[in-house]
Amino acid sequence: MEPAEVEFLAEKELVTIVPNFSLDRIHLIGGDLGPFNPGLPVEVPVWLAINLKQRQKCRLIPPEWMDVGKLEEIRDQERKEDTFTPMPSPYYMELTKLLLNYASDNIPRADEIRTLVKDTWDTRMAKLRLSADSFVRQQEAHAKLDNLTLMEINTTGTFLTQALDHMYKLRTNLQPGESSHSQDFW
Repeated sequence: MEPAEVEFLAEKELVTIVPNFSLDRIHLIGGDLGPFNPGLPVEVPVWLAINLKQRQKCRLIPPEWMDVGKLEEIRDQERKEDTFTPMPSPYYMELTKLLLNYASDNIPRADEIRTLVKDTWDTRMAKLRLSADSFVRQQEAHAKLDNLTLMEINTTGTFLTQALDHMYKLRTNLQPGESSHSQDFW
């Protein structure tokens, strides 16, 4: 799966907006949205929130977790724990990127939020690299990685599966007692 596909999935997450227009309920394949009344908060998918924001039809209310204090706690907890801690959203990285790119004027302390999410991401990627290294060195057959997001899995998935495939080929070619002396590693 490509990062753009993960971002597409993230755009289906719901966020709250405050519209500045009136519109009755709209019926879409994915479900009904609205009604939209000026000044009254309503939940909509991220893709619609961004579209309305670009057309200056709404103000976006950031998700509850997109707060400097909460993100500092999440970052600090992630740094303390050896295992992966649960994230506030399965699409925390993608939502941060999208919302800060298109609605940073509606998000207090946007630059600090961007930095905190990046710090958390970097910590998690370092843990993932260490886990993968340990996994490969110990020649394990399977691993359990709880609390990873789709983007995090996507980031290392291709590399890890290729590395494991190469290790398997090397191991099967080095088994004692085999009559075949194949050098076809790739």
